[in-house]
Amino acid sequence: MDDLKLNVSLLRRKVPNLTSAAKSVGLRPATVSNLCTGKIPLGRSEVRTLVALATLAQCSVDELILKGETVDMIETKIKTLDLFAPIAKGGTVGLVARPGMGQLVVLGEVFFRLKNDGYSTILLKPEAPHPEINDIIDYVDVVVESIEKALDQIVKSGKNKEIIFCADRSNVLSGDIYKLQENLQDGNIQNVTTFLLDLKGEAVDDDLPYGPLETVWQFDADLTARHRFPAVNPIYSTSSVLEGGHLDQSHLYIQQRGQKLLRRYRELRSLVNVKGLDAVPSSELETYRRGERLEAYLTQPFYVAEPFTRKKGEAVNIKDTLNDVRKILDGAFDSHELQELDYKGRL
Repeated sequence: MDDLKLNVSLLRRKVPNLTSAAKSVGLRPATVSNLCTGKIPLGRSEVRTLVALATLAQCSVDELILKGETVDMIETKIKTLDLFAPIAKGGTVGLVARPGMGQLVVLGEVFFRLKNDGYSTILLKPEAPHPEINDIIDYVDVVVESIEKALDQIVKSGKNKEIIFCADRSNVLSGDIYKLQENLQDGNIQNVTTFLLDLKGEAVDDDLPYGPLETVWQFDADLTARHRFPAVNPIYSTSSVLEGGHLDQSHLYIQQRGQKLLRRYRELRSLVNVKGLDAVPSSELETYRRGERLEAYLTQPFYVAEPFTRKKGEAVNIKDTLNDVRKILDGAFDSHELQELDYKGRL
């Protein structure tokens, strides 16, 4: 059962407004979202849920389930992304954030890194004026102004080069993204990884702001307020790469341990914010301190931000990230000051 996954691309094509459609047949949008990203393994889903989704997509349950499909991870060398919500190659990544949370900085950094790794990057410029989008234009190869030109550019780039395509949520709401993905499917073009962002910041209030996704990056207001960048929430961000045996088991084990620690650390932190550190039980003080250190370690200097931060950008491969996080979890850095882990690369 571990090698089963939902046919997310089929759902995207067949059911554009999945939030409303899911509610209309008695499904919770959050459940559907978690099935798409793999946060809920398909083997643990209810039969009635799969039947309802198949009915919405006007397909059979067998067509809705992919068996033995591999999901490759695109490594960004950004610690928190690669550890907690890896990019599924050929899938769709949704950024959920309000303005000012740093989503464009993260996107620009990802484009910068992947462009240097040989990926071709294409940005569909939104029709409405959004001058902030200019912050990432320097890091893409081609900027297009219509979905038709985006398709032409993707076809022109060919099937032998990996493509990163980015569009705003307005193109999801208009249905243009689904038309594009349907054309790519018909042309058997599978080398496109899509990024969707929400420049208006409305996606935060919707359970399925982009429809089915393989990867979700949920940005966090608390991390933003405390300048802990990238401010991607390691607990609520997720990816289908983490399920179905697509990752090395040590990665999954460390990822789950890290999430568990950070979840408890956040609970304790809310107590500290009100009553101070003395309110933390002595039995939980170690958990709180290690959570602090892991949170500090997950901050990272970006290459695209060097002119503003005066800090040299750092790239950390997933092997080093896993090794460092394991050491923090096991207490190897308990005696180190937070500043020794703050905005560093690998330890």
